[in-house]
Amino acid sequence: MDVRVHVKAGARREIFRKVREDLFEISVREEAERNEANARVIELLAAYAGVPQKSVRIITGARSPKKRLRIVQ
Repeated sequence: MDVRVHVKAGARREIFRKVREDLFEISVREEAERNEANARVIELLAAYAGVPQKSVRIITGARSPKKRLRIVQ
């Protein structure tokens, strides 16, 4: 399943909000440096979907706030 994610890195508090079936808005405390924010986004989506973290991959937008991720179940 592919999902689109809008990420805000370096936020004061974490927010995980499902906008539509295939669109999420996620704010994470981690900064966008050294791939820390991406790692946290993958961790949150894996927990939401109930799959291991290795089953979530960034397809496009690794360096952008707008990303497309694939969740393999």
